[in-house]
Amino acid sequence: MDLKQAARNIRLDTIRCIGSLGAGHYGGSLSIAEVLSVLYFKHMRIDPARPKLEGRDRLFLSKGHAGPALYAALANRGYFPKAKLLTLNQPGTDLPSHCDMRRTPGVDMTAGSLAQGFSCAVGAALGSRLRQDGAWIYAIIGDGESQEGQIWEAAMFAASRKLDHMIAFLDYNGAQLDGAVNDINTLEPVCAKWEAFGWNCIDVADGHDVDAIDRAVCQAKSSAGRPTMIVLHTVKAKGIAKMEGKAQGSHYFALTPEEVEQALKENGGTDHVDA
Repeated sequence: MDLKQAARNIRLDTIRCIGSLGAGHYGGSLSIAEVLSVLYFKHMRIDPARPKLEGRDRLFLSKGHAGPALYAALANRGYFPKAKLLTLNQPGTDLPSHCDMRRTPGVDMTAGSLAQGFSCAVGAALGSRLRQDGAWIYAIIGDGESQEGQIWEAAMFAASRKLDHMIAFLDYNGAQLDGAVNDINTLEPVCAKWEAFGWNCIDVADGHDVDAIDRAVCQAKSSAGRPTMIVLHTVKAKGIAKMEGKAQGSHYFALTPEEVEQALKENGGTDHVDA
């Protein structure tokens, strides 16, 4: 599938998914549609028919509140019917607001407190090396999440073990729950920090450019002896014009059914969900 079209489908289904609930983490979900497209529709060695396949590539969504975007990617990749997206966080659902590997096919790690998923990704990368299974381990972290000390502890360990089959992405959309990241606790100079911790760092100026993300992943795979962090400069709530890039209010918000329909139209879709 064309990566731009795959990203568009993920964005549309993310809006439908959260819209079915009325409110949710639109902001940080919509900013990662493109990276999910590149991973699930080009780079990851996976099999939706065998979600627990040994030696498969794995994705650790450490910023767990972006679960709806991951669900949309998994549904589009064929792990479960798209109609299930409309059960987000409902009683008895297999799609809780934060991902649970015991409940959802294709989810590689349960999302807990911020930064824990990144540590789990580092552990999985070490385990993969010990098993010599050839898996690539991917992780997505947030910029607000990067204020957690655990991120940097895990980063230090991964570099010390030279886990060069691990590629992480920083969703650098500039906003967190309480406002602008730079106003709360800036990460700058972000690439210099990751390089100081022993990582290869690649800066992608437009984190919504699937071709640029693809090139960065290919470049990361050729980097020997150290893990890679790919910094994606993204727009929070990308695809919802009234909320795009706002430092305040774009993290978790509600849309009326009419606003959901308008957001879908802005992205060339409708409120219809295929099974």
